[in-house]
Amino acid sequence: MHPSHFAKTTPDKPAYIMAYSGEAVTYRQLDERSNQGAHLFRGLGLKAGDAVAIFLENHPRYYEILWAAQRSGLRFTCLSSKLSVSEVEYIIQDCGAKVFITSAALAETAQKVAPLVPGVALYMVGTPQAPFASFEEARASQPITPIADETAGSAMLYSSGTTGRPKGVKRGGVVDPSIDAPNALATLGQALYGWNQDTVYLSPAPLYHAAPLGWSMAVLTLGATVILMERFDAEDALKFIEQYKVTSAQWVPTHFVRMLKLPEEVRGRYDLSTLTAVFHAAAPCPVPVKEQMIEWWGPIVNEYYAGTEGNGFCTITAEEWLAHKGSVGRGLTAEVKICGEDGEPLPARAEGLVYFAGGGEFEYHGDPVKTAESRNQYGWTTLGDVGWLDEDGFLYLTDRKSFMIISGGVNIYPQELENLLITHPKVADVAVVGAPHEEMGEQVVAVVQPADWGDAGPALADELSVWVRERLSHVKSPRRIDFMQELPRHQTGKLYKRLIRDSYWGKSDVKIG
Repeated sequence: MHPSHFAKTTPDKPAYIMAYSGEAVTYRQLDERSNQGAHLFRGLGLKAGDAVAIFLENHPRYYEILWAAQRSGLRFTCLSSKLSVSEVEYIIQDCGAKVFITSAALAETAQKVAPLVPGVALYMVGTPQAPFASFEEARASQPITPIADETAGSAMLYSSGTTGRPKGVKRGGVVDPSIDAPNALATLGQALYGWNQDTVYLSPAPLYHAAPLGWSMAVLTLGATVILMERFDAEDALKFIEQYKVTSAQWVPTHFVRMLKLPEEVRGRYDLSTLTAVFHAAAPCPVPVKEQMIEWWGPIVNEYYAGTEGNGFCTITAEEWLAHKGSVGRGLTAEVKICGEDGEPLPARAEGLVYFAGGGEFEYHGDPVKTAESRNQYGWTTLGDVGWLDEDGFLYLTDRKSFMIISGGVNIYPQELENLLITHPKVADVAVVGAPHEEMGEQVVAVVQPADWGDAGPALADELSVWVRERLSHVKSPRRIDFMQELPRHQTGKLYKRLIRDSYWGKSDVKIG
């Protein structure tokens, strides 16, 4: 299906509602405005296969632009609203965007980008600031009927750039040109989470991230309603579940941690009984955190593991997880393989790189070397994660290979220590990195964001060190604990660990301590 279908059958039903402001856009309005946007794109000379760059916060016009691009056959690249001028310029140039759409809220950065991208049409939602034209005004003069040559477009999102510049991910395979072709995520939502036209889906993360973008657009192909949070706040998320009678939502572990750290009386204040199925992804969830979420919300907390690359998808229910604690699931769309450095498969419980065999094809835009590095001799593809399989085929992630610390010749993965430290009541957030050490090469450093900044200091560092050593191997314990008032974390929950690590190696100006 496609939102245009529901513009005919349920025209006055809200397609999405902005959670804080309450602004609702109906399926009729979404259809008409996306048609107008499609006409505007054609009028600017854009044809199927061309690119548009979207640099927005969670804005009421976001979905209207996305669906205009989708029904025009365009590649739409969504940029993080936290990017710097040089990062935005790079992605606009690299993706070949012919149109750049931003918002008044991001004008300070966008205006500095504008002169660096000559020849790109510039539009702004909200009150426009030169040299950007008003997107709404330009769109308003266009017909509300479909363009004559509708064809399906799709996203080309950029990797987070753990090392070097981020790369656009181009998915391969046969593409159905019909704008209402079956949506793979909608099919998964129906099969795994019971989605239907009555679903009310809360999207608490920024739309420029692959998962919120993909899942919420999938909801709209089913004629259901998306509740889009303009920003994430733990208590407000609970309030919106009650207010809008939310039935489903996608989270990341950071969201869980922040909700669990709310006072008990706050957590118990809201009626969450409408929830029927939620799911989380993006990072391994600490076992104690997930145990508490299942205890709180019941056996409706599902999980999946996948990447923007679309090369594989693992899934696990709450019941399966309770029998395989710590797992991210079994392969659903591809076979999971664990391989050694030589690319050869390893037996059960042996740790190595996680590969998908027989999954979706992809390439990194303009980077054949990185594309080749993601494959082994069998053509299996990897996202760079390290993990292992149990005898039942359930996957357990260890960490990203790029985050590994080598101390005295021993390989140490930070995730285990991070998962432990985040459960301490005085810890609000934590990152574990490798810092230079004259004798050992690297030493394990835990950078902690205290729940109360007044606790930061040697006494808390000593308390945490003792606490960790009682629960974890001496080798994996931190040799040093530093404090930050707030870790550099993306709105999606993704931690910019590279910035923290680089500060210890003199490559970043992030302030620690």
